[in-house]
Amino acid sequence: MAGSGIAPAERGRADDMARARTLPLHQDGSTRFLPWLIALMVFLAALAVGAAFALDTALERWNDGLRGTLTVQLPRPAGGGPLAPATMEAALAAMRAVPGIVSAVPLDAAAQSALLKPWLGDNADAVELPLPVLVDLRLAAGASIDDAALARKLDHLVPGARVETHGAWLDQLFRLASMVEIGTAAIVLLIGSVAIVTVIFTTRTGLMIHAPVVDLLHLMGAPNLYIARQFQWHAFRLGVRGGVIGLVLALLAFGALYLAAQQGAATADLMPGFRLPIGAWISVLALPLGMGLAGLMTARITVLRALARMP
Repeated sequence: MAGSGIAPAERGRADDMARARTLPLHQDGSTRFLPWLIALMVFLAALAVGAAFALDTALERWNDGLRGTLTVQLPRPAGGGPLAPATMEAALAAMRAVPGIVSAVPLDAAAQSALLKPWLGDNADAVELPLPVLVDLRLAAGASIDDAALARKLDHLVPGARVETHGAWLDQLFRLASMVEIGTAAIVLLIGSVAIVTVIFTTRTGLMIHAPVVDLLHLMGAPNLYIARQFQWHAFRLGVRGGVIGLVLALLAFGALYLAAQQGAATADLMPGFRLPIGAWISVLALPLGMGLAGLMTARITVLRALARMP
């Protein structure tokens, strides 16, 4: 480092002068847009994390609601009209006789119309449509039945009877959730990589802009760590500032999604509501600090490497 021939007392005074001097990084126009870029990255990362957690929570809620339930579809006669009472009673008796089934309740026309309402509107009428009779089966806690055997037994009484376990539908949704989680991880990783590259670029630009001041500090005996600290804390402040802006925007977006989900659940009964678990809130709220720390470490390493190559 320059100034190695200075006497110890003079070097001490030079160190004091160097520490008293501050690089005018706050006047550097190259970092003017860095907080806004970081805000956009944090906003996108928060939305990705929130969407993944919200989907996982919704699937768990659906799974809990469908656990221990089966749905039986009994086709109506070819000419239309209701099933014969004797046929209906025989089918219900066959279901209730299966060990593990605690109840078998056929849905009336009003209940089926309510199920159709989200898809067909308020004018949906199950009586006028050629729909099968739906029977809601409830299982005892921890019980499992052979749904294929039950379907064969019912098919002898009502040809074409089907037993829906909801398992295939839920399996598809859970596979979708896994793909979304993988995509979320990739998005967050990509956003973090872009943030690091942006900090590296702005830090190098700042070093070039303030090269005369950096050279002067070197001549005065300022150590590389002193110069690196100024850049790293400047990057930390910009990262946290931009992260907080992005977090506020993300919270506003979460609020809008919550209201939309509440309204959708009230009008269509399709959306389960937008709620995030505590783990999601911790992850989202930690994004500004994480972005600031990433900027700090990136700026520190970038400056120390650049200064180590200086003569």
